[in-house]
Amino acid sequence: MASTTEPTIVKKEDEEEEDSKPSAEDEDTGAQIAPIVKLQEVAVSTGEENEDILLDLKAKLYRFDKDGNQWKERGVGTVKLLKHKESGKIRLVMRQNKTLKICANHLVLPTMTVQEHHGNDKSCVWHAADFADGELKEETFCIRFPSVENCKSFKDKIEEITESLAKDSGESEEGNTAAELIDKLSVGGKEKEEKREAEEAPSSSEEKKEEKKDENEKQEKSGDEK
Repeated sequence: MASTTEPTIVKKEDEEEEDSKPSAEDEDTGAQIAPIVKLQEVAVSTGEENEDILLDLKAKLYRFDKDGNQWKERGVGTVKLLKHKESGKIRLVMRQNKTLKICANHLVLPTMTVQEHHGNDKSCVWHAADFADGELKEETFCIRFPSVENCKSFKDKIEEITESLAKDSGESEEGNTAAELIDKLSVGGKEKEEKREAEEAPSSSEEKKEEKKDENEKQEKSGDEK
């Protein structure tokens, strides 16, 4: 009985040892295989290359749906305030995480106001003419930040920008008004000068006529005397 079972056990152990040995296909030869297709790095333009970042914060954005009378999530990502290096214009841009899809894109104007959303000190709302969907649309946005500090930083920066824009706009209007006034004064002075010259022209003509008349009379008198 013992002689019949032992070979079976030994054979089983030999099979296990053979199974545990790595096959030729599984062995790591250390050889490096070159890729069939070589991919080159492609520069992706975001349109923000000529702009300076004034603010960069993580947040969640909502848009008010007038038809459904409810807030709808636009995305979670990073909201930025960007100032163009040449024109000086400032815009608000927010992109979704990973996909980088734009969910807000509009100019910051002097008339823009940011208010706290229903007593929530982490959220605020505002109105803007947005261009995120490729066409200009009036939107009402609500943005929520992870902390009160970030929300306050956002509000304070917007207020700082709008006040500066309003001041620049006022100075520009004053400058234009002053220029128009100077131009009017210059035009008025020129018109007065032209009018005065026009008035003087007839009088000088009359004087010449009188002089010619006197000369003719003198000639007639001298003729009579002869």
